[in-house]
Amino acid sequence: MAIHVQGHERRLAAVACLVVTMASLASARFIVEKNSIKVLSPRSLRGHHEAAIANYGVPDYGGTLTGVVLYPDAKLATACKPFGGEKLRSPSGRPVVLLVDRGGCYFALKTWHAQLAGAAAVLVADSADEPLLTMDSPEEETPDMAFLANITVPSALVSKKFGDALRLAASDGDKEEEVVVRLDWRESMPHPDERVEYEFWTNSNDECGPRCDEQAAFVRAFRGHAQLLEKGGYALFTPHYITWFCPDAFLETPQCKAQCINRGRYCAPDPEGDLRAGYDGKDVVVENLRQLCVHRVANASGRPWVWWDYVVDYHLRCSMKDNKYSSACAQDVVRSLGLPMDKIDKCMGDPDADAENDVLRTEQIVQVGHGARGDVTILPTLVINNVQYRGKLESTAVLKAICAGFKESTEPHVCLTPGMETDECLNNNGGCWRDEKTNVTACKDTYRGRICQCPVVDGVQYQGDGYTDCKAVGLGRCAMDNGGCWKETRQGKTFSACSDPELSGCKCPPGFEGDGFHCQDVDECRDKLACSCPHCSCKNMWGGFDCKCNSGMIYIKNEDTCIAKEMSAFGWLVTALVLSCVAGIGIAGYLFYKFRLRVGAEQSLPKPRQKH
Repeated sequence: MAIHVQGHERRLAAVACLVVTMASLASARFIVEKNSIKVLSPRSLRGHHEAAIANYGVPDYGGTLTGVVLYPDAKLATACKPFGGEKLRSPSGRPVVLLVDRGGCYFALKTWHAQLAGAAAVLVADSADEPLLTMDSPEEETPDMAFLANITVPSALVSKKFGDALRLAASDGDKEEEVVVRLDWRESMPHPDERVEYEFWTNSNDECGPRCDEQAAFVRAFRGHAQLLEKGGYALFTPHYITWFCPDAFLETPQCKAQCINRGRYCAPDPEGDLRAGYDGKDVVVENLRQLCVHRVANASGRPWVWWDYVVDYHLRCSMKDNKYSSACAQDVVRSLGLPMDKIDKCMGDPDADAENDVLRTEQIVQVGHGARGDVTILPTLVINNVQYRGKLESTAVLKAICAGFKESTEPHVCLTPGMETDECLNNNGGCWRDEKTNVTACKDTYRGRICQCPVVDGVQYQGDGYTDCKAVGLGRCAMDNGGCWKETRQGKTFSACSDPELSGCKCPPGFEGDGFHCQDVDECRDKLACSCPHCSCKNMWGGFDCKCNSGMIYIKNEDTCIAKEMSAFGWLVTALVLSCVAGIGIAGYLFYKFRLRVGAEQSLPKPRQKH
């Protein structure tokens, strides 16, 4: 889940402010979170022992697991290679708790191989007598480590002494009873009252590879749970962001100027690990500050849960990968969520000022641990009821850990059922697009929170970004608010710039000009586009024109010309002659036809027989 210093950040270790960071991390107080293990059998080992919860997998916060300890053959004792063959089974059929030796490979790889072999939990026996430590996943995630996201079984590190005793008991071929243990996480998460307080230490940078992708996916998936808990008053959530400072001796260096604001007081590493390209660390610090102020302003207005909407929307709309990681894009997101930008700007202050920033100064103070809580040295980190969460950053696992923080019998409904519904679309339409005329909206509620997605309405698909724009496309689109195109009725005539044969776009109809969203009548008379013949008189009409000719003439539109309505005497004479000729030809033809018919009939009659 977490990482001490990202790979690209380590490449900048020579940079002054990162040297300071490395030094502070080295001296930081890291607290190992633990759960309890009780040995039920054999009798000689009965008792309670501590185990250090791993920083990956899914610890069963609030629950217990009873299983049989098995220890593999010597060749597979470290679990650095797949077990292969049949699944691990205990003689009694109880779940298998696999005990493996430390060393030889990453802790997480041991757990993955054990999970594939059918283990329900994994215990790693330490190889030295030392205080327990937190097993973490590899800092550098290479393509062959895709399994990290799929580890679902809990695992823990146990002391060498306890590990040796379990190994001996589990390896005894003459044993008459199984080694049965109960892993107990019920007290791993404090539950002092009816409200859970939790923090999420995060970062707005989205160019740190799989870690950033995992973090963004968690925020999207957990948003619905978080908002339901806050709206019901069950939980108090606070976001946090890690920053550090640049030493005075290095304030004028290009590194500090590129990665810090407020004259070196608050710094973040360069996102790409290259000061000459892309975004700078100071861009990340400014956006982190903005996200903190979004939470403060939203909290002051009684809507602290809007922070989750802002972070999700900013990641989708203002990503570094799309070259949109900017203040202008952030302001668009803020406005879409109905937050006052002026108050957020006032909260942020002046990043260029040579002065302390109250918000970021507070972050540096609370980053330092107090009491039983350790310093926050890794990102991302969840702190629940003042205890750092250990395990996979996954919505269901985190929800279970939060629910374990409630006092018994005070858990909210979301902790008792996997289903949940929200009503985010009822408030400002969730910050999504909506057509005021038809009330068609891109806001869609899911159990993970609302999403802004252009809808399908009555078989008509809308397309767009879902936040500021959606347009109907394809067949039938003109029935949906005229496809977003221009449409107007005057003088009993309706004209539209939408046409179903055109599957998208808007085009002004003949007689109009414009971009399809706004069309205006073309004055064919003024521009001599029609009715331009010498004997014509033109009158412009809405969507067309009316052309009249001088008295006694009619207008032929296709030819744009006038012809006489009445003929002269000579014309009538010529017409009469033509008609007479046509009639004469007809009569002659008829007489000729009758003559031929009579001759043909006579020839067909039989000749009379002659007498001899």
